[in-house]
Amino acid sequence: MSLPSYDILPPSVLIGIAALCLAYGLAGRVLGRRPTAPQIAAFSAAMFLIWFALGPLDALADRRFFTMHMLEHSVLSFAMPPLLLLGVPDWMLRPWVMSRYLRPFARFFTNPIVAFSLVNVLLAIVHVPSLFDVMIRKESVHIAVHLMFMITGTLMWWPLLSPLPELPRLPYPAQIFYLFVLLIPMGAVAAPITFASDVLFKFYLEGPNPWGLTPLADQVCGGILMWVGDGIYVMLVFSWIFFHWASRDDCDEPPIRRTLRVVTPSERLAQANNYGSSPVARS
Repeated sequence: MSLPSYDILPPSVLIGIAALCLAYGLAGRVLGRRPTAPQIAAFSAAMFLIWFALGPLDALADRRFFTMHMLEHSVLSFAMPPLLLLGVPDWMLRPWVMSRYLRPFARFFTNPIVAFSLVNVLLAIVHVPSLFDVMIRKESVHIAVHLMFMITGTLMWWPLLSPLPELPRLPYPAQIFYLFVLLIPMGAVAAPITFASDVLFKFYLEGPNPWGLTPLADQVCGGILMWVGDGIYVMLVFSWIFFHWASRDDCDEPPIRRTLRVVTPSERLAQANNYGSSPVARS
């Protein structure tokens, strides 16, 4: 079935992405440094995902495609933020994140409990049927919700991928627990949507689905995407962290938290004396 024509290049989205790219380039020029090639690639991928979510996916969602709406939210919360954090170097963030005025707010909002709570409260509120209906019908509210998904998503991933030692990542065991607990509220929101016997979001009853799905089938697919799709994604990240942790000899903490200890000359001398007095050394 052919899809209706839609605008995949929303001017507001392009302006926002252009502003982020300009800020990224100017920051490097002003500070006299250049991000590494992997960082530039990660940042570019994050910008592409913002366009993809707020362009093609949003256009399909606006044509009463609930599954695409859930995919849009997943991209903004789960796929884009890790790339953004990997793409922005610490020296670019430090001057303003750790400034006198922003530092207390940064420490508060990147706290794992606060970040975890914010993203899940937003997830729960947005999917209350009456509030969802307001969001989908009022463009200003819809834009605000998308911005909140990107902001809270970035905060959610900060304890796992923080670029700043001053706002450090969690130790590996805590990262694994953090991701495991994340699955609980996600399932609590997605399960009622998936198993509902009626269409919860009335907006999707007002016109045909672009791919010919019934509103209830579309709702079930969207709930499964949120529950199973996002869950698999989180478990893949969970597994990567676990194997990365297990592969390290000194795996108590991720590299961003680890500090090197300098052995003083007196400690070296004491170690040498101890070695020289050991039975093995004397033999």
